[in-house]
Amino acid sequence: MTTRFNPQAADKRWQAVWDERATFRADDNSPKPKSYVLEMFPYPSGRIHMGHVRNYTMGDVLARFRRMTGHEVLHPMGWDAFGMPAENAAMEKKVHPGSWTRDNIAAMKAQLKRLGFALDWSRELATCEPDYYGQEQALFLDLYAAGLVYRKESAVNWDPVDMTVLANEQVIDGRGWRSGALVERRKLSQWFLKITDFADELLDGLTTLDQWPEKVRLMQENWIGKSQGLRFTFQLDDAAAGHASFDVFTTRPDTMFGASFAAISVDHPIALALAAGNAELAAFAEDCRRTGTAAAEIETAEKKGYDTGLSVVHPLDPSWKLPLFVANFVLMDYGTGAVFGCPAHDQRDLDFARKYALPVQRVVAPSPEEAGVAIHDEAYTGPGKLVNSRFLDGMAVEEAKAAVIARAESEGWGTGTTVWRLRDWGVSRQRYWGTPIPIIHCEACGPVSVPKAQLPVVLPEDVSFDIPGNPLDRHPTWKHVDCPSCGKPARRETDTLDTFVDSSWYFIRFASAPKDQPFDRVVAEQWLPVGQYIGGVEHAILHLLYSRFWTRALKRIGKIDVAEPFTGLFTQGMVTHETYKAPDGRWLSPEEIANKDGALTIVDTGEAVTLGRVEKMSKSKKNVVDPGPIVDQYGADAVRWFMLSDSPPERDLEWSENGIEGAWRFVQRLWRLVGSVAAAEGEDKELDRKLHRTVAGVAEDVEALSFNKAVAKLYELANAIEKAKPSASRNMAVRTVVRLVAPMVPHLAEEAWAMLGEDGLVADAAWPAVDPALLVDDEVTIAIQINGKLRDTLTAPKGTDKPTLEALALGSDKVIRLLEGKTPKKVIVVPDRLVNLVA
Repeated sequence: MTTRFNPQAADKRWQAVWDERATFRADDNSPKPKSYVLEMFPYPSGRIHMGHVRNYTMGDVLARFRRMTGHEVLHPMGWDAFGMPAENAAMEKKVHPGSWTRDNIAAMKAQLKRLGFALDWSRELATCEPDYYGQEQALFLDLYAAGLVYRKESAVNWDPVDMTVLANEQVIDGRGWRSGALVERRKLSQWFLKITDFADELLDGLTTLDQWPEKVRLMQENWIGKSQGLRFTFQLDDAAAGHASFDVFTTRPDTMFGASFAAISVDHPIALALAAGNAELAAFAEDCRRTGTAAAEIETAEKKGYDTGLSVVHPLDPSWKLPLFVANFVLMDYGTGAVFGCPAHDQRDLDFARKYALPVQRVVAPSPEEAGVAIHDEAYTGPGKLVNSRFLDGMAVEEAKAAVIARAESEGWGTGTTVWRLRDWGVSRQRYWGTPIPIIHCEACGPVSVPKAQLPVVLPEDVSFDIPGNPLDRHPTWKHVDCPSCGKPARRETDTLDTFVDSSWYFIRFASAPKDQPFDRVVAEQWLPVGQYIGGVEHAILHLLYSRFWTRALKRIGKIDVAEPFTGLFTQGMVTHETYKAPDGRWLSPEEIANKDGALTIVDTGEAVTLGRVEKMSKSKKNVVDPGPIVDQYGADAVRWFMLSDSPPERDLEWSENGIEGAWRFVQRLWRLVGSVAAAEGEDKELDRKLHRTVAGVAEDVEALSFNKAVAKLYELANAIEKAKPSASRNMAVRTVVRLVAPMVPHLAEEAWAMLGEDGLVADAAWPAVDPALLVDDEVTIAIQINGKLRDTLTAPKGTDKPTLEALALGSDKVIRLLEGKTPKKVIVVPDRLVNLVA
């Protein structure tokens, strides 16, 4: 064999063998226990990045390990292929979104194959293909027939650059999650999925997901946001345009004696009635609608209000009047579109009260002595007793809540109620590159489902992007059809589905993909739920919550008997890199930097470079490392090894040249170990014990996704083998190491397996068996103390009796020297642990 491993040759050779033999194709009919390993599928942007490499390497190691431990493994790959970037490319590069997307898929598939991932490519899917989205349309119509889909006019987040609606979850700091444009509020007719019908189920289901990160479960719990509170009625002191009262929901009825104002949404019926005859209020309302509807944005935006001049009657005191405002932080889609403000105990209300010089009265205090302590710039939201609250004084917060609800119900002005922060999922998007919503609008019949025999409703190819907006709206023929119900001229729905619908069920289609239905229930249920799902924590709300809802919705309508789609969830850390800046403030890429003895300069100009922080790799800061050239130089196995070795997988991993070079050197060490096998006899019990402990430990670490710990154990074993003398034990250790590293460095492992004359592929080999006897310590280290201070140690068989241990300790050269011929006054022996000589 050659003295150096040649990855450029080995990688291609074994990847071709795996493809030819369909090594990683999952068999639905296999009698083996099934294991479904899945990483979140990528958007086909055109290039894979180091984050992809890390994510898919982790899943690949687990999938290969599960195959070796006797499982039939489903480890598929596909493409989350609809969405705005393709339309943006169409506008910028004058190409069709479909051709841009499919070209990117081909390029990224080749890159993934170059890394040797054990993927079942026979199940590959792309959400932009009619054979996928046509089945999604069928499921949408099933949910529609079951009453879980509806259409209504509502306030939406409008992205003025992408010119589409965004879900609240897609608005980040008031801006569109893709375009970065400031989001506006508009009223549009939208299609909604009834996710709120599943709020209780989704919340309760979190308690069963004990293999999910606690932080993800908490994020979902907070997003679902179950609240117990009081729904009550405010009577207007003077009726406004025919409205005598309105309802409010509050989670803090205990603070009602701290109320200083009431506020309603700009879209509340009372506000609309007042604005019809008030140009100033109408202008204020329009200004408010220029902000989005996302809760996070509402919380951080400047609080604005318009004093209507009207008052409401406090329900606990008819003589107490509160001013009524129209406010920008109150939304019709949340609660009742109306609130009462208690500034002392809600920061939003406090900010508003300070701006409009409204009273601030503390009604909860940590102790009675603090009842008169004023609230300044920070609302008090902690625990305590009620103060300045008449009949509630002295009660704890929860007790006071119950007391107010009891009075409201007995007096008839309110009821105890449960509400949810979760809102129904608006899925309409005014874009071309998405799944067409399979509905036809008829003036006589209203919305009518497209007959399933006519599915898929396929996107037209002949569209243009030279005018902003949705090309489907202005297509000359596509949207014009006859009503399936009455036959009269009608029009297709031109909105497409939110791309998060596409990713809410793809894992089911991977498990079963018949041509005539979305999935075969019996086949899909053999694989589901996904045993191990791997992806970024940024999907904790958007994707994971929607997938949980979609699966439960399909269960409710009898399509599948699975409630939770993902049993195990792992959220990996990001891949980071140093950042660099030129003297003029420009970001520089690693390729533009020269490093001479630690001095960084620009290659072309020789100018000094400022070293910035280590940050997530991003195109904007140019600190992206392209995996392609790295794989070309070092081979797939070195890249995979580095991704696993340098950091716990849940933490960020800093990319470094030193790190990849270290991984490359270890790959070569493994190769040399294989080459060192020679005819030899004899046992090496210590090496045997080390080997079996490593086999057990690496298996445990891989199952726990603690890849860096597994790598550390393999380093230790390699060191032990290198130091060991030639023996049959050493040769067996080398052969075993090849199987142990096969999930991590599969190309080297296959090459070594063949070189050692083993049968078949190492990818098909079994994980090494462990001899339990070799996991038990036969010998122990005994501490020898003199007057309680450690002076020496000795090794003895486990279970050695006290007299023998005493004799061994007294025979130690160090002990004899230190005792200077004296006999110890007392000898204390703790079996298997220590001998203490009292001199």
